[in-house]
Amino acid sequence: MPDALFEYLLRLGDNTLVLGHRISEWCGKAPILEEDIALANTALDLMGQTQLWLGLAAEVESKGRSADDLAFLRDVWDFRNVLMVERPNGDFGHTIMRQFLFDAFHLPLLDGLQNSSDQRVAEIAEKSVKEASYHLERSADTVIALGDGTEESHRRMQSALDLLWPFSGEMFLTDAVDDALLVSGIAPDLSQIKPIWSKTVEKTLREATLTTPEDDFAHSGGKTGRQHTEDLGHMLAQMQWLQRAYPGASW
Repeated sequence: MPDALFEYLLRLGDNTLVLGHRISEWCGKAPILEEDIALANTALDLMGQTQLWLGLAAEVESKGRSADDLAFLRDVWDFRNVLMVERPNGDFGHTIMRQFLFDAFHLPLLDGLQNSSDQRVAEIAEKSVKEASYHLERSADTVIALGDGTEESHRRMQSALDLLWPFSGEMFLTDAVDDALLVSGIAPDLSQIKPIWSKTVEKTLREATLTTPEDDFAHSGGKTGRQHTEDLGHMLAQMQWLQRAYPGASW
């Protein structure tokens, strides 16, 4: 069970770490100041959650590693995030659509984790769920505003949806780790989260006058043994540069 819990905590922490870093790349570059600040705050929220999840993962592993070690001293193939969160930012519409599709999954996941049989997991979820609720509200409102906005903004949002949709299915793939933690009551049932996600996504896209791609999820890979994109490697090269150039450096 400790091995399964460690793996699961890495998945939670890597999702927020990678997405948080991606969003932080907008700092100073967003279309307007309000969006610049909002994206920076979202990135900070996700990084805070990362610290909690990876900190607990290090505790469960019991090998003397810290949250920082797990974030900065692993290579690409050791990361467990879903592929969607590592996708490049693209234009502003693409970033917002990626955020929305993840937020619609993240909120019910955290909501379910609040009832975890592991008190440490439940406490982190409880701290994170309020932030996730705000993230979803904001990203959904922005998807609607842009989708039902100008002809150009609508076109860009539809393009983003078409590009990102095939990556969405991976969030609901399960394996032996998910099954073990479901049986032990630590993790929620992803099959029950998927309908919640679908309802939120369908309602928002309808209000945004966007068309859901006809194809069902084109699963981008399993939870383990899959290939990350080159984009994650480039991102980690930036994120981990200081630790790799100056091992053990501290302020």
